[in-house]
Amino acid sequence: MPRKKKPNDYGTGIPYYEVEALACVLLPEIQAFFESEEGQREFAEWKAQQEHDEEKQN
Repeated sequence: MPRKKKPNDYGTGIPYYEVEALACVLLPEIQAFFESEEGQREFAEWKAQQEHDEEKQN
């Protein structure tokens, strides 16, 4: 009988079911933040900074 494949925890030691539970709690909050005016502004600032950093490297 084949062994059941254990999900990869990427070395965290956190059980998969706990990661899933945390994701269920955090995802709606993260989505709401990025849909908000403040989240949109912060994302635009982050994106501009990324582009600036990329230009510096080239």
